[in-house]
Amino acid sequence: MGRFFRIKLRFLRFLRRHRWITLIVRSFTIFSAAFGGAFGFISGILSQRKDYDPNTFAIGVSFLFALACLWIVTLGIRLRLLRRKLRTIATHNEAMADRNWELQEAEQRVRNLFEAQGDLIVLRDAEGHITYANDAYCELAQIPRDDLIGSKSVLKVLEQGDTALESNGTRVHDQKIEGALGPRWIAWREGLVRNDAGGPAEMQGVGRDVTDRTESERALSEARDQADAANRAKSRFLAMASHEIRTPLNGIIGMSGLLMDTQLTPEQATYVKAVKSSGDALLALIEELLDYSKIEAGKIDLEHRAFALSGLIEEITELLAPRAQAKGIEIAAYVDEQLPPQVIGDAARLRQVLLNLAGNAIKFTATGGVALIVEPGIWPNEISLLVRDTGIGIAPEAQQRIFREFEQADERIARSYGGTGLGLSISDRIVKRMGGRIALASTPGAGSTFEVSIPLAAADTGESAGFAAPDLSGRSIMLVAPQGIETSLISRRLQRWGAQTCMVPDPGVAEALLPERTWHAVLIDHGLGTTVMEALANAARTHATHRIVMFTPATRQELLASSAATFTGYLVKPLRAASLAARLTASPDIAAPGLAIDALTEPAPATAPAAAVDKGLSILVAEDNEINALLMRSLLSRLGHQAVITTNGEQAMESWLSATSAGTPYDLVLMDIQMPRLNGIETTKQIRALEAGQSGRRTPILALTANTLVEDRYACFEAGMDGFLIKPLDREKLEEALAGLAASRHIAA
Repeated sequence: MGRFFRIKLRFLRFLRRHRWITLIVRSFTIFSAAFGGAFGFISGILSQRKDYDPNTFAIGVSFLFALACLWIVTLGIRLRLLRRKLRTIATHNEAMADRNWELQEAEQRVRNLFEAQGDLIVLRDAEGHITYANDAYCELAQIPRDDLIGSKSVLKVLEQGDTALESNGTRVHDQKIEGALGPRWIAWREGLVRNDAGGPAEMQGVGRDVTDRTESERALSEARDQADAANRAKSRFLAMASHEIRTPLNGIIGMSGLLMDTQLTPEQATYVKAVKSSGDALLALIEELLDYSKIEAGKIDLEHRAFALSGLIEEITELLAPRAQAKGIEIAAYVDEQLPPQVIGDAARLRQVLLNLAGNAIKFTATGGVALIVEPGIWPNEISLLVRDTGIGIAPEAQQRIFREFEQADERIARSYGGTGLGLSISDRIVKRMGGRIALASTPGAGSTFEVSIPLAAADTGESAGFAAPDLSGRSIMLVAPQGIETSLISRRLQRWGAQTCMVPDPGVAEALLPERTWHAVLIDHGLGTTVMEALANAARTHATHRIVMFTPATRQELLASSAATFTGYLVKPLRAASLAARLTASPDIAAPGLAIDALTEPAPATAPAAAVDKGLSILVAEDNEINALLMRSLLSRLGHQAVITTNGEQAMESWLSATSAGTPYDLVLMDIQMPRLNGIETTKQIRALEAGQSGRRTPILALTANTLVEDRYACFEAGMDGFLIKPLDREKLEEALAGLAASRHIAA
C-alpha cells in the first residue's frame, strides 16, 4: 500500500509539473466520447437494416440522456464543492494576508528597534561580507549602509581587551574603537545565527558602548591603588612614628625603673611612679594604635597552634590581679572541666582580646569584682568565654555603638576613665577574624557581661595536659569567706569535683557548724581578719583534716609565725585549679611544714634569673641612642654581665671581629635595627657571612627594635638573628632571654 501511494504521489507530481500532458489526454477523451456518441446516434438513425426496432432505439436514447443528466448533476455537485473550497481558500487567503501584514509590521518594528537602539548590530556571512548593519554601527563606522552592505569593512581598533568564550559558543571581548567623537570602548558579543531555514549561518556581532563603565572601573582601580598606597604610607608612618616614640619611651620607662631601685624619699618615689605610670599608659596607647592599623591594613595573621586553655585563662587572671586588688575588687576564673585540656588556635590574639575585656571590666568596676568563665558553646568545637563584672554597666542605646572605632558609652565616661575607644573595636575585629562573635548583655548600674564565642578544636597532642581533677565525692568542705565572685566560683568548682560545699560568710556561724560533722577541709579567707581567721582555724583543728588560708600577695606578710601550726596549707588568690586540687589531696603531715613564713614568699620562677648564672656573659650592645645605651649598660651590669657599647654597625663589626680574633668571642650580641652608617640587619648579615666560613660556635644575636610589624620580625630572622626584644625593654623579658641563652639558640621575647 505504501509503495502504491508513493507511485501515485510521484505520478501526480509529474502531472502537476507537466500540465500539457493532462490537457492533451482530457481533450482527446472528450473528443472521442463526443465523436463516438454522435457517430453512433447518426448511424442508428440512418441505418436501413431490417432488424431496426424504434422502441429499442428510444430506450437506448433515453439511457444515454439519463447518463448525460447524471453527468450534468455530478458536474453541478462538483462545481458546488469547488465553490465552497474557493470560499474557504478565499477566507484563508484573507487570513494569510492579514497575518502577512502583521508579520510585515512586526518586522518593521524590529527593524526600527534595531535601528533606534544604541547597541551596534552587524551580520557577516561566512566570507566576512556585511549582510546587515544598523544605524548605530553605520554612525560609528562613519560609512553609509549601502556602502557597508557587501563589503568587508571593519572598525578601527585602538586597543584589544581580553577574550572569553562562553559555553554556548558566544565570544565576548572588549575593544577600544576610534569614533567621530573620540575613542569608545565597545563590549562585543559574537555568535552564529541562522536567519533563513535553508540558508547558511551568519556571524552576528552585538556591541554595547561601555565607555562610561570602563572609565568608572579605571577610576575605581586608580582610587583603590591610591588607597592601598595611602594605607602603605600610613603603615610606614605608624611604624616610623612608633619607632621614634618607642626609642625615647624606652629610656623613660627603663630609667624610671632603675631610679625606683635606688634610695628615694617618699615624695621622689611618688614622682618616679607617676613618670613610669605615664610611660606605661603611653605605651599601651601606641600598642592599640598599631593593632588598629594592622587590622585596617588586613595584616593580622592568625596562628593555629595547640595551647592549654585553662593555663591561658589563669595567667590572664593572675596578670590582672594586682590591678584589681589595688582597687579593692576581686578577680577570679573558672574553666569548665568538660572542655579539652588543649585546643588549637591563636593564643596570643585570644589573650589580647581577654586582657582588653577584663582590663575594661576592672577599669569600670568599683565594687564587687570580675569573673572569667569558660564553658562549652552552643555549637560543636565552640567555646564560650564570658567576662562578667559588677561595674557601672552600659546603657542600651550605647551597647552597639561601643564596638565602633573611637567610641565610648558617653562623654562623661571618657572624661572619667580615659581611653581611646579602640579596644573593643580591635577585639571585635580579632574575634570575627577568628570566626567567632562578641555579644554584650548589660544593665546600667548592675554590671556587664561580654561573651566571646569562638571555634577552638581540641588538640590531639597525644599527651595529657593540665591536671587530673580530684574525686571529692562524699567529702564535706566548708568555705568561710565573704560573699563574692571568687567564693562562688570556688564553690562551683568544688561541687563539680563531687564535694559537699558549705559557704558560710559569718565566722561565728562557721564555728558553730564545725562540730556537726567531720570536715575534709576548711578554707578561710584572710579578708575576715587575722584574729578571726586564726581563732576559726584553731577551732577547726579537731574537726577538719585540712585547714587552708586564702590570701592575696599583698596581705601575705600579715600572717604571723604562729600560723604555721594552725594551718595545713595556703592558697594565693586568685586561685589556680591545680593548686586547689593539690592542697585538698595532699597529706596534712607533709603540707604543714610548707607553711613556714619563709615559704610564704612567691615560688621561684622555673628559669633562674640571669644574675644567678655562674659566670657573667660578655655582651656586645649596638645602640645608637645614648640614653638607651646607658640603660642597657645599667641593666646588664645589675644582672652581673659585662657590656661593650657601640653606637653604629661599623663599630659593632669591628668589635665583634676583634673579640673573635683574640679568642674571646662575645656570648651575645644585642643589635639595634636602625643605626647610622650600617644598620642592624646588614651588620647581622655580614657577621653570619663571616661565620659561614669558620668553624666554631655561632654567636647568638638578638634584635633591639621598636618596630612591631610582622615584616620587621621576618626581616630579623631572615638576616640570621635568633630573636628580638621589643622596646621599651622589659627587664623581666631581658632576664628570661639571658637566662635561656645556653638552652636555646632561638630566643623570642
